[in-house]
Amino acid sequence: MIIAVDGPAASGKGTIAKALARRFGLPHLDTGLLYRATGIGVIRAGGDPADAGAALAACGFDDALLDEPELKGEAASNAASIVSAHPAVRAALLDRQRGFAAQPRGAVLDGRDIGTVIAPQAHAKLFVTASPEVRAARRHAELARLGMAATLEDVLADIRARDARDAGRSSAPLRRAEDADLLDTTGLDIAAAIAEAVALAEARLGCGRR
Repeated sequence: MIIAVDGPAASGKGTIAKALARRFGLPHLDTGLLYRATGIGVIRAGGDPADAGAALAACGFDDALLDEPELKGEAASNAASIVSAHPAVRAALLDRQRGFAAQPRGAVLDGRDIGTVIAPQAHAKLFVTASPEVRAARRHAELARLGMAATLEDVLADIRARDARDAGRSSAPLRRAEDADLLDTTGLDIAAAIAEAVALAEARLGCGRR
């Protein structure tokens, strides 16, 4: 059983994916962390995330990096958006993601191209979105909880810029898979968004068992 959860930054897809993983007893992978780790690796090496060669060289990071708090910051977020536009980086991380999805019991993966590229065969697909203003407010609040300073205006600008990069890149652009259920969380709190996601997934999985 594979569940794909896609959507733009701060849409709530990560929280929803974790909840679905708990509901169905499946392992979960936030694929965005792979790109954040790659981006931070470039920065730590003194390179430029826009340099495709430097970004590719940083793809061989150790899994321990995925647990570092630095990956939650804006620097990692922006670097991830830049390195993820390099086709060679996406290709280098492809097997890592598909391997996770291919576990015997299945998995839940969230990202931006799970339902379209990583696991197009997923049994249930969700495309989670929300307005840029609501997503910026959520991200701003998250940064504040982490003790990271940023203005709401700057966060909104970063959200819009990242949306443009993610949707406009030539390799695996952010888009809703044709068979993905749309979940707009703009007017939903966490509990309501999770409940709707579970209902959509259960409906898809139920149809798949008939």
